[in-house]
Amino acid sequence: MAKDVARRTEVETLRAADADRHQIAEQLKSALDEGRLSLAEYDERVRDAYAARTYADLLVLVADLPKPGLNAAEVNARRAAEVRRQARKLPMALMVLWTIWGSVAALNLAVWFVLLVTVEADIYPWPVWLLVPGAALAATTVGVQAIRGQQRR
Repeated sequence: MAKDVARRTEVETLRAADADRHQIAEQLKSALDEGRLSLAEYDERVRDAYAARTYADLLVLVADLPKPGLNAAEVNARRAAEVRRQARKLPMALMVLWTIWGSVAALNLAVWFVLLVTVEADIYPWPVWLLVPGAALAATTVGVQAIRGQQRR
């Protein structure tokens, strides 16, 4: 994280080229056309864009603007989708527990199946006992997700 911040501030201190200034001016023009900026704001920001020396000077001019072509409904929909995606994501501890349980269950089933095929006697189906911790883990997962859902409201 600190490395990303250091790299970002390092990039922001680099000098901007004319092409960079022109690109920001085009983005400001799109914002003006969409009605996000008044004519006075547009004039001021374009003047500042062409006077900018570093990337930091340029980025501050468009920091409060969405990407061209996006409207408020699309921005809100993307944010809501990201929140829903994060809500569905299991906590890391549960992911680890499900991985361990799945690995143990797969290994037990494989051993049981090999014994079933190779031994002529009846083999007790011990892997069925793995359903008990599996059910407990499933109940815990449902409970955790329900609690997380209540906390978001």
